[in-house]
Amino acid sequence: MARLFFALWPDTEARAALERLAREAARRTGGRPVAAAKLHLTLVFLGEVDPARIPALARAAQGVAGEAFDLPLDRLGAFARARVAWAGCERPPERLLAMQAELEKAVRDSGFSPDERPFAAHLTLARHARAPLAPEGIDPVAWRVATFALVESVPGEGTYRTLAEWALAPGKTKGRA
Repeated sequence: MARLFFALWPDTEARAALERLAREAARRTGGRPVAAAKLHLTLVFLGEVDPARIPALARAAQGVAGEAFDLPLDRLGAFARARVAWAGCERPPERLLAMQAELEKAVRDSGFSPDERPFAAHLTLARHARAPLAPEGIDPVAWRVATFALVESVPGEGTYRTLAEWALAPGKTKGRA
């Protein structure tokens, strides 16, 4: 079985800023920072999937339409029960919410059963937090989202492998007509 999820990967500049935030969140919570190469925002978590079904997942994702968008990560917070600190957005962009909903629907319509938890637009910065991190605003981390990917969590290695990636249509950037 393959452990799969759909995700957004930060661009180089956003990844560098998020890596700094991860170290700071880990310091403040007594947790462990997430490695820069593993920083991502999960769109749809699938869990264990028979590898023979991966082509069907790819076909489902191929039909997802969407435009590139700016994703300003402007909040820090924590999930106390999961013992993680995260970065997120006070108001997730409509394009993110629409794309995530369309992707989840396409996956379900193709016979898959993704995680039932409601979508919470966040990126885990630190794990094994020993102290809570109260929600707070931060200077936004600018992230231009232009692709999404199907990813496998490789057991025993602690790494992620991108199985397929899809480009979003070029969208308008903030400040342009």
